[in-house]
Amino acid sequence: MAKSTTSTPHDAVFKKIMSYPEMARDFLDIHLPATLREICDLQTLKLESTSFIEQDLRAYYSDLVWSLKTREGLGYIYCVIEHQSTAVPHMAFRLMRYATAAMQYHLDAGNKTLPLVIPMLFYHGQQSPYPWSLNWLDEFDNPQLARQLYSEAFPLVDITVIPDDEIAQHRRVALLELMQKHIRDRDLMGLVDRLVSLLVTSTANDSQLQTLFNYLLRYGDVSHVGEFIHEVAERSPHHKERLMTIAERLKQEGHHNGLQQGIQQGLAQGIQKGTQEEALRIARMMLEKGIDRDLIQLITGLLPGDTTA
Repeated sequence: MAKSTTSTPHDAVFKKIMSYPEMARDFLDIHLPATLREICDLQTLKLESTSFIEQDLRAYYSDLVWSLKTREGLGYIYCVIEHQSTAVPHMAFRLMRYATAAMQYHLDAGNKTLPLVIPMLFYHGQQSPYPWSLNWLDEFDNPQLARQLYSEAFPLVDITVIPDDEIAQHRRVALLELMQKHIRDRDLMGLVDRLVSLLVTSTANDSQLQTLFNYLLRYGDVSHVGEFIHEVAERSPHHKERLMTIAERLKQEGHHNGLQQGIQQGLAQGIQKGTQEEALRIARMMLEKGIDRDLIQLITGLLPGDTTA
């Protein structure tokens, strides 16, 4: 159950006294670890707002955040002083959350680098000594593994530097990775061979393939949409109908890459007028853009003989 936001007398007196700079200065001078004390310029103490504390933590938090400069003047340090009159578990993790919130607050103020945040706990509960570890890594089931994970750079999947041949071996995620790696290429026609090769062995379901190809056709640079779809569909017979359905849906939603707004407006006007001539004019414009005849017939409703050059 969350602690009441109403402070106890213990909280209130601690916060009141420690809000005076001279009091906080003596407290930090006495209680900061020596290695940290050496780099702190305690004459620059400034009481900070705690509005950055996350909403779900405010029911617990009632104490103080002091900022100060380093002696070298190279950055800021925040001291988060938490008061506690009753020992509770997971205090180390809570202090870490305060610390990361203070870091975000510092960045939001326009600073370019993270500050050092020193969480401190002042405890005077009945249970003595304080029974819990204040190293948040000790709270994991496997502290050793947690230390390894959080003391090293996080795993990075930089798809931009992974060769396509290697991506092709990435089983179910190969299609996604390949598309996202090449989505900004000048012309995705060069991707047809790779896509066809992956589609032959792909186990992606209809919904997954629809999502992937919607993404590729809407946001990729495909200079000849019809030619692209035709090439992929003809060489992937098991997916041909599905790809044509995707293309039709894109047309209906007005997202067809390679179709200018004027083509869509002209088609709408042609339908409204009910004129065969307007539909033929649109078809000719689409043919000039390299769009597949089958797809043109699907979009315009013209018969096969109508689109014969």
